[in-house]
Amino acid sequence: QCLALIPGTSRSAATIAVGPSETAAKALFESLTEDQRREICFDWDYVHPERGLLRTHVSNNWQITKPHIESEFFTKQQKALAHDVYKSLFNPEWYPKLLKQLKDDTGGKPWGAEQSIALFGKPGENFMMVMTGRHMTVRADGNNEAHMALGGPIFHGHAASGFNEEVHHPGNVFWHQALLANKVYQVLDGKQRDVALAQRRPGESAVSFRGPNGKYPGLPVSEMTSDQKAEVNKVLMSLIEPYRKEDQAEVQECLKKQGGLDACSLAFYQDGDLGDDEEWDNWRLEGPSFVWYFRGHPHVHIWINVGDDPSVKLNAKG
Repeated sequence: QCLALIPGTSRSAATIAVGPSETAAKALFESLTEDQRREICFDWDYVHPERGLLRTHVSNNWQITKPHIESEFFTKQQKALAHDVYKSLFNPEWYPKLLKQLKDDTGGKPWGAEQSIALFGKPGENFMMVMTGRHMTVRADGNNEAHMALGGPIFHGHAASGFNEEVHHPGNVFWHQALLANKVYQVLDGKQRDVALAQRRPGESAVSFRGPNGKYPGLPVSEMTSDQKAEVNKVLMSLIEPYRKEDQAEVQECLKKQGGLDACSLAFYQDGDLGDDEEWDNWRLEGPSFVWYFRGHPHVHIWINVGDDPSVKLNAKG
């Protein structure tokens, strides 16, 4: 994810420039004692007996290793480096919002109190850091994970007004994304709405790639008017906004390789409509190797899986 994409080039031809997250992850790895490495470091292709290929696993609430970042397991310097990795993965404007989300979802605890990390491979070779906790799986991979944006599938969530969020999700840092998606629904005509609206939502972790011949739920973006497509593009820009510029560019490059938004469909789900107000809490934008699933009931879960090759297998558990 530390790609500095050159305008007009493909991902394979892009210049790789290690970013702050990868630099901090390398420094953290080099600072670890042998005892620490035995606990949180793994071979690149380590397979967990329950979670499979561990570096690719994603879930809505899990700890990839036992030691929390803000524990005696790590030194003060190591805690700071882990924080630098996390902070550098995101758009600076989103950093305080994501801190609020983590604090809300851990009973008011500070960042690091209920998050854990694992390091895979070695700097200079294949190398990745994965950070997990409730409502979070994120990765710093230096573009070592072939064919995948964001280092692989990631996850965000937020229960801003309790496990069963209130109608309109007050205080939810992600809800504006859903409002933009709902604006697309509002500008569709009656027949388009009938196609876009599905009765039942899929399982929340069902975000595998279906490929170019897959049947995606909802209304194909290719069947929308230019004005409607412009609204869908606003949704896309909102979805990628939380991430650092390099990752925003890589998501767009992956999407372009599979045909852009015209290769995607947008679906809304009647199931789980909080307040029965037809402000759709659950929706999904999907293409051949692009899935962004916003599950808004009983609270927000967002499953993100973006690549440039639909053959990449998903390793997820809801």
